[in-house]
Amino acid sequence: MIPLPPPRADGALSLEAALKARRSIRSYGEQALTLAEVAQLLWAAQGTTRRNGMRTAPSAGALYPLELYLEVGRVEQLPVGIYHYDSAGHALEERGGAARRSELLAAGYGQGCIERGAINIVVAAVYARTARKYGERAVRYAQLEAGHAAQNLALQAVVLGLGTVVVGAFDDALVKQALGMGGDEEPLCIMPVGRAK
Repeated sequence: MIPLPPPRADGALSLEAALKARRSIRSYGEQALTLAEVAQLLWAAQGTTRRNGMRTAPSAGALYPLELYLEVGRVEQLPVGIYHYDSAGHALEERGGAARRSELLAAGYGQGCIERGAINIVVAAVYARTARKYGERAVRYAQLEAGHAAQNLALQAVVLGLGTVVVGAFDDALVKQALGMGGDEEPLCIMPVGRAK
């Protein structure tokens, strides 16, 4: 496990200013992100906020079906590769040191923002976690939760002076293959992040 810098609980912008400034950004500069920025983005999307495991985004029945994957292209102090975010430990688990950007790009039908981002964060769901309590509505609940997490991440990006966009057009099987996801995990969105041009 790679421990991440602790998240900050204050920022340079108010919530209202971040909401007003949030836009879908698909063009990024070549600069690397810092490890602290990556840590803050992951925490905003699915970090824990209480000792009992409660997270930054709401979850039906507090069952937390979401998993975050990080594809790294340009991050200071973090090698290129695939990582899984451990929200309980606020750490990264290495899932493969090889560059997988081309595979993820192909899975995303060649969308340039995936190639240009310093990182790509993939939100995935394990529907079975929610289904054990909510049955067939689990899919809907998990997809709602992915939206909450994506908005948290997008607003955090604004506060950090970064750009991102939510990508929903991709080949699920190829995303799973590129990231080495488990068979019970379903990718719901890809969020490239970088310094806005």
